[in-house]
This record gives sequence, C-alpha cells and structure tokens, in this order.
Amino acid sequence: MRVLVSTILTLGTILASAPACAQTYDPNYPVCLQTYAFGGGHIDCSFASLGQCAASASGRGAQCFNNPYFAQGARKPPRQRGVY
Repeated sequence: MRVLVSTILTLGTILASAPACAQTYDPNYPVCLQTYAFGGGHIDCSFASLGQCAASASGRGAQCFNNPYFAQGARKPPRQRGVY
C-alpha cells in the first residue's frame, strides 16, 4: 500500500512540475504569421491585415492565417433582413 501511495505522489509531482505553454495567439491582432523551420517554427500574431502579413512572409517558409482568438471588440453581427 505504501508503494502505491508513493508511486501516485511521485507521478503527481512530475506532472505538476511540467512546463506550461504560454498563449501563442495575441487577441489584439486579427492576422497571424506561422513560420516553418528545422527544429521548429513559431507563430507571430502582430499583423493588422493579410497584406501586411503576406509582405512579411514573402520569400520565407511561412503562411498567414486569421487569428482564431482575435477579440473583435464591441462589433455587432450584421442584421439579416427578411429572415423570421
């Protein structure tokens, strides 16, 4: 019984001490740039438009995409007319 409790406590300590990942996406910008490289790439969400991001990605192993966590502020969705 002591071995079981010791094993559970050891595993819990190991899992609790694992490094946590920070949030990758900045909710203040609508466009992100993902770069690809040997050994890993990174995501940079600091672009105001797809054109600005595309200019930065030009000639590199990278692609632009819409930020899924972009905080759109107080924008209201467009009203649909004639739908009841």
